[in-house]
Amino acid sequence: MRTRSLLSLVAGTVLVAGVTGFFLEERSAREGARLLDQVLSLVQDRYVDSVGVNALYEKAAQGLVSELNDPYSELLSPKQLKQFTTTTGGRYGGVGMMIEPQEGAVVILRVYPDTPAERAGIREGDRIAEIDGQSTRGWTTAQVSEKMQGVPDTQVRVRFGRPGTPTPIDVTFTRAVIRIPAVPYAIMLDGGIGYLPLLTFNETSASEVRAQMRRLEREGAKGLVLDLRGNQGGYLDQALEIADLFLPRGQEIASVRHRAEQATRYIAETDPVIGTTPVIVLTNGSSASASEIVAGALQDHDRGLVLGTTSFGKGLVQTMYQLDEGWALKITTGKWYTPSGRSIQKPRDANGNEIVDTTESDDMRERPVFKSDAGRTVYGGGAITPDVFVRPDTTMIPERVLAQKLVVKQQEVWTAISDYALTLKDSVKADFTVQPAWRDELFRRVREKSVEVTKAEWDAGIDYIDRNLANRISRLAFGDSTTKRREIADDAQLVKALDLLRKGRTQQELFAIAAAQSAPSRN
Repeated sequence: MRTRSLLSLVAGTVLVAGVTGFFLEERSAREGARLLDQVLSLVQDRYVDSVGVNALYEKAAQGLVSELNDPYSELLSPKQLKQFTTTTGGRYGGVGMMIEPQEGAVVILRVYPDTPAERAGIREGDRIAEIDGQSTRGWTTAQVSEKMQGVPDTQVRVRFGRPGTPTPIDVTFTRAVIRIPAVPYAIMLDGGIGYLPLLTFNETSASEVRAQMRRLEREGAKGLVLDLRGNQGGYLDQALEIADLFLPRGQEIASVRHRAEQATRYIAETDPVIGTTPVIVLTNGSSASASEIVAGALQDHDRGLVLGTTSFGKGLVQTMYQLDEGWALKITTGKWYTPSGRSIQKPRDANGNEIVDTTESDDMRERPVFKSDAGRTVYGGGAITPDVFVRPDTTMIPERVLAQKLVVKQQEVWTAISDYALTLKDSVKADFTVQPAWRDELFRRVREKSVEVTKAEWDAGIDYIDRNLANRISRLAFGDSTTKRREIADDAQLVKALDLLRKGRTQQELFAIAAAQSAPSRN
């Protein structure tokens, strides 16, 4: 009897606590709503400048999303939504240039082949001065992109400035559908190792990777390097399809966990394209999102050895909700996890900066430990931690000194290199070497552009000069694949990957060799 009374008392206490919590939450909501209403009323009635009712509510909504302190959640106006849809659609009407901000101007970083920009003779280093008669001074790259893009077959007038050329260059482009290949090339390297760089995850990435993998396999590839360095992501369905190319049917690729919902698991649905061919995945700090899903899946299932440096750590899922009057809310609704249960997302502040640095310099004992299918240790804490850490090559002191001198007038130097490379490209063979006379002529051209560098500084940085001039000549004369072959010796991460793949005939041997080389020596 006393037991029943005690249970009744406990149950009654829980009920009272539950009811009290409900009323406290309801009262808190009423107080929050009253606060917002009071602030809106005072701003509308008393603020020194008049603010329209619509604008007031828009600002309140934008402030709410901003205060989530999530760099990936945003409220998109109708104009911003249109731009977002254009840039994420994979195909658009444009002229075929990659741009970046430099010293207060928007500069051409790359001109893509077989595009209106290439046919018009636009060069890397040119500056966009005007678009359709409007000065671009002070514009962001997003503003420039918005003006340059448009409906295919429409025209856009652009004025360029070219360092060393006093007269502006006026071009009227006819916009065309631009599609940048996700896999610009794939090559077979010495030892029968295939090299496949994946630049982005666009609407054709999976089909491009599949085709190149099959070609390399037909050519007898004994190993494969999948290069995801610098790949910042894109279409996530393409990441799932690409991981599926490597994993056996039925294996988990990744999962998404939402609040108060059951996790969504993504499973490999087809048989792998290259069977048991050993694979190394290259990553760096710019490998993000879709790249990390692929790298994490291959690492957790022991299907690929990850080499390089720690990835970016972008593992949040955004959902787009259409709102009234053309607005949209892009809001984070979940997190990506690798098959072993590791969150890909690094902790970040509202500006996207890391809160805790999770790089190879950390004490790995402080990182959460997970296990791959074969029992190998893989690390959590955000991002994908490589199995083998290899930093990129660092330049010697004389090269750094020269680079610092030249960066002051980077555009002039780049134009001098490009112009001179154009004069040499038709007279070289694929295995050419930079001649002393070329360095001297390039020095003369650089000095003509009022770049303050001495001959002694120039000669001390010979390797830096030769590398930049040779790469530019090679790319103009023979394309990206030949240029990559020339660059291999300067790519420490790729050199290490090739060395491991030539020694390891199977994926298991590859892991064993890497583990033995990484183990501390015992004296």
